[in-house]
Amino acid sequence: MAEIVLIRHGQTEWSANGRHTSYTDLELTAEGERQAQAVAPRLAGRTFAAVLSSPRKRALRTAELAGLTVTEVTEDLAEWNYGEYEGITTKQIHETRPGWSLWTDGCPGGESPEQMKTRIDRVLAKAKEYQGDVALVAHGHTLRVTGARWVGLPPSAGGVLKLDTGTLSTLGFEHTVDPVISTWNA
Repeated sequence: MAEIVLIRHGQTEWSANGRHTSYTDLELTAEGERQAQAVAPRLAGRTFAAVLSSPRKRALRTAELAGLTVTEVTEDLAEWNYGEYEGITTKQIHETRPGWSLWTDGCPGGESPEQMKTRIDRVLAKAKEYQGDVALVAHGHTLRVTGARWVGLPPSAGGVLKLDTGTLSTLGFEHTVDPVISTWNA
């Protein structure tokens, strides 16, 4: 594997409003479709050994509009399962649970940081099996954990890696052996 390109899906109604969206399968907004289309020229000329995607419509549609052919759909790239916090904002959660942090506390009825670590570590192990670049099309918190895990940090370190909708990030190597975050939130 040469480089991993992370592509966050375009905007949805809930992402625009700061609502936690994991298993709810939302379409892209018009702005989200524009964001996904804007990714295509940035990938022009690149060849991918594999394109792995979350099974959610917003990720698959982003891949399509970005001109990518998905080679594998995997639940391992689905968004962090927010359980009881699905569809609500962090501000709303803090009203009943002050000090809550997704990155350290996980979600009741959903996933813990350790469960996310296990999923993302499987994705990264699979990506390393390919000869050539690999694209991962997924979600904000999932890809933030991916960036953290790539450089050997715990899932909680994803909390300091802001990631906007419709953006590209790249994971690569320095001196061909040391994992690095080459670009982020671009």
